[in-house]
Amino acid sequence: MAGKHLLTLSPVKVASHLHLKEFHWEEWGIYVVQLNGLVCTAGRFYASDCGNLCCRSGSISRGFRGEFRQWQIVPGTCDSSPVMANQFSIFVSRDSGNKKYASVLAPGRHEGLGKARDEGISSWGWNLSGQHSTYHALFPRAWTIYDGEPDPELKVSCRQISPFIPHNYKDTSLPTAVFVYTLVNTGRERAKVSLLFTWANSIGGVSHLSGDHVNEPFIGEDGVSGVLLHHKTAKGNPPVTFAIAACETQNVNVTVLPCFGLTEGRSVTARQMWDKMMQDGQFDRQNFNSGPSMPSSPGETLCAAVSASAWVEPHGKCTIAFSLAWSSPKIKFLKGSSYHRRYTKFYGTSERAALNLAHDALTNYKRWEEEIEKWQSPILNDQRLPEWYKFTLFNELYFLVAGGTVWIDSSLPSTNVKNDQDSPEDAQRVDVKVTEAEVNRRHTTISEYSTTSGCNGSTGDVLKNNSDPAVTQNKRNSNNLSEHFKWQDQLDDYDDVGRFLYLEGVEYIMWNTYDVHFYASFALLDLFPKIELNIQRDFAKAVLSEDGRRVKFLAEGNYGIRKVRGAVPHDLGTHDPWNEMNAYNIHDTSKWKDLNPKFVLQVYRDFAATGDMQFGVDVWPAVRTAMEYMEQFDRDDDGLIENDGFPDQTYDAWTVHGVSAYCGCLWLAALQAAAAMAEQIGDRFFAETCKTKFCTAKSAFEKKLWNGSYFKYDSGSSSNSKSIQADQLAGQWYTASSGLAPLFDEFKIRSALQKIYDFNVMKVKGGRMGAVNGMHLNGKVDETCMQSREIWTGVTYAVAANMILAGMEKEAFATAEGIFIAGWSEEGFGYWFQTPEAWTMDGHFRSLIYMRPLAIWGMQWALSIPKAILDAPKVNMMDKILISPATFSLSLTETGVRKIANKAKCFGNSVLHCAC
Repeated sequence: MAGKHLLTLSPVKVASHLHLKEFHWEEWGIYVVQLNGLVCTAGRFYASDCGNLCCRSGSISRGFRGEFRQWQIVPGTCDSSPVMANQFSIFVSRDSGNKKYASVLAPGRHEGLGKARDEGISSWGWNLSGQHSTYHALFPRAWTIYDGEPDPELKVSCRQISPFIPHNYKDTSLPTAVFVYTLVNTGRERAKVSLLFTWANSIGGVSHLSGDHVNEPFIGEDGVSGVLLHHKTAKGNPPVTFAIAACETQNVNVTVLPCFGLTEGRSVTARQMWDKMMQDGQFDRQNFNSGPSMPSSPGETLCAAVSASAWVEPHGKCTIAFSLAWSSPKIKFLKGSSYHRRYTKFYGTSERAALNLAHDALTNYKRWEEEIEKWQSPILNDQRLPEWYKFTLFNELYFLVAGGTVWIDSSLPSTNVKNDQDSPEDAQRVDVKVTEAEVNRRHTTISEYSTTSGCNGSTGDVLKNNSDPAVTQNKRNSNNLSEHFKWQDQLDDYDDVGRFLYLEGVEYIMWNTYDVHFYASFALLDLFPKIELNIQRDFAKAVLSEDGRRVKFLAEGNYGIRKVRGAVPHDLGTHDPWNEMNAYNIHDTSKWKDLNPKFVLQVYRDFAATGDMQFGVDVWPAVRTAMEYMEQFDRDDDGLIENDGFPDQTYDAWTVHGVSAYCGCLWLAALQAAAAMAEQIGDRFFAETCKTKFCTAKSAFEKKLWNGSYFKYDSGSSSNSKSIQADQLAGQWYTASSGLAPLFDEFKIRSALQKIYDFNVMKVKGGRMGAVNGMHLNGKVDETCMQSREIWTGVTYAVAANMILAGMEKEAFATAEGIFIAGWSEEGFGYWFQTPEAWTMDGHFRSLIYMRPLAIWGMQWALSIPKAILDAPKVNMMDKILISPATFSLSLTETGVRKIANKAKCFGNSVLHCAC
């Protein structure tokens, strides 16, 4: 879905070139004072900065003008419209009584507001011009500075914190966030300042009008008090309870108004609430005793307010903290399967957990900030890194929150009730089979069983009876994570971190789209490696499963089955993830050539990075099955897979003929990764088979595609077969990222990357837009299809990572900076915190808020390769045992790792020399 993005500028000054040393941050209570250089960027910040919670209970975004929007509480749905009643406001009066100021802390008069004389929020004081206000973001925190607005003698800052903390699998799961206001009185008179937090009982859209919603005040421990807003969702979705709260201290007085309405009919209207704050700066204390409200009527909007008031002495400073939390313990997918969310592991399954979440946020946020700073400071203080890169690196992480993320507690559904609308074939599970017993009675399996579920569960039993000494010894050490991760991981009471889903994009509603996760996964591996391993386990299970239900593929118009055994699924589904995979139905992805190699490459990288031998043993049957599945695509027995004349890879509109640079390079890398992993698991014979096939395949690949300076797009004879593809060395990127030997000699790697830089990058607006996917040798963009002429943001980051690994850092940062200039800078298209999959040279975009741009963390990975990767055992692809032509196929007839390893021993030290 392509479109032209039009940026509407806000009156707020959005700072993108503010250096900390030029700003008195201490005065504002913003304590990142030791950092030099840029920490902020233009743009829209997500509630991950102000309450969007990674993978937790849905997400809410917040615009840089203060509006809460992009509601994703119900999985797979996103309502972009702001709920305008959700605001912070300020009321200021001086001792003399001559000066009073009141305003919503949002600039301008927003669209959607009615006449100023009505009883709703239009009656509030929308008096902030924004001319002296700035917004700064460094995910997962953001700052808004109101310098003398609305009171010229009062400086106000709002610091927003969300507990997105790498390697902390408990706090990161909590659906809560904190807003810390710092007030600095520069005047000569004492000022009474009241801050107001208002919230509608809504989950976005028109949900507030459905009726039966209830609000309830509360007084908690440690001075935390506020209002619970119990929301009854429509269409049978689980209920949600919000909590808005503030922390009372010796100087801060907290009061609440549990209920007010936006129209006449309620005892208190929005206008009356505002007038009360204008007059008194607080609400009546007896409101805490009012108990639950009467349920709202259909068509009525029920809102609540929390006020925190304090006196600020002349030239004094005061801090007031608010929290937002919500509890929706159960998540339900469209076809009925429901699960408990991750945070319920720590807070239970009551909706009233929102109260405890709001309390803990206010008592723990300082520790969260310390942990966030400890994580970010080494990168922010690294003088070798460009300033734009530092904050773009962190801010691209917004997608781990805003990408429709779901994080559940366990693999077992809390209920499994089907909707009445389900068709009979959807209800039947008899065709969905996992036959891990086989792996296929000829591979590395000893234990055998089958199930009729989707990919729920673990593949851990597949090798549990294996008695191979090498495997047994490795399993003894399986719980020893590499030093790179072990010191950082803050273990929960249990080592299980739950299961994780995120969307390909808010427009492409498919969970864990695997060909895209290939690029994005570096962020999870670096920051939350246990989540990354669990995603790979889910796909390992999926590889060994089959779903025989018929599906029509739209591009070709033919029919096939939903999931073929041995094929890596494109995604884990949409309406019933884990159980009904491959929601994508444009092409038959069981015939795609990139998914299986990408699975092998990701598994090996994760295996090498974490040193988790149990993980390796668990997924090895799926790795081997995935490799064997690809044998069918080697049409001429040269060891290389061939593409089939349709877009059979992640570039699903870009046709490929014969051998392709993209898929062929991925295949070579997968052969090497499979060989390395097989050696460490103990499957020596399979390792040697992969080595032999690699030698033959590499020779064929170079002969068919290398033209002296780069690898051609494909070996066909089409008009674009000689195109320069930006992503031609994707396999080499993973090889280098995983500590394996280069696929090609240094000259070929650097020559191809230089060609990409000179043509795909620098011939597109002078390098200020990123790397175009396809480019002809005459310097013209490949116009073969939509995707060939697009610039893919995530692919550009991946190319830059590849350049770093090849020792071309200058070219790498210049390449990636094009994405920053076009997407994040003030002179760009305004895609901040909604980075799209692609754009064209004229600024048209496709698919905002997309997964692939997380590939910028592949650059960071390349800049700081973990020690575990560097120290991982190396496989010599030149040393191979003598394998007869009869056993050249990857599919062998052995029945276990031990037998395969024992058979390999009979060849002694025989070596088949091959000029690879």
